Amino acid sequence: MSETHATQVGQTLAAVSNAIVKLHKEQFGRGPTHARSDFAGRDTLVCTLDDALLPAERAMVDSGRTDRVRESRTDLQAATADLFIRAIEDIIGRKVRAFASAIDPAPGVVFEIFALHSEADTRTDGRGPVA
Repeated sequence: MSETHATQVGQTLAAVSNAIVKLHKEQFGRGPTHARSDFAGRDTLVCTLDDALLPAERAMVDSGRTDRVRESRTDLQAATADLFIRAIEDIIGRKVRAFASAIDPAPGVVFEIFALHSEADTRTDGRGPVA
């Protein structure tokens, strides 16, 4: 990988992290204190968010109600999935074929995972990914 390409990938991943943090702030009222995005192979993008729980969620974890935190976060994430997918597609320039959000409540870590359509799925006629 050339230095220029590595710089471009780094800038793209930073843009992904910033967008995901912004969406968390807008949609959940508070963003994580740290975010890192990485490609996991050619077609998978993972964003790891630390210290992502709301104060009320932290209180629930402290009282042993981690399952309720996991369940409510899953519901919230499903309701806002289109916003997250659209942001990633705009930044990466590829279509998302699947999106999943996971949380480990005790340490307050959230994972946003995007499976992208393969670049090989792009049509040669310029009309985008094969449906």
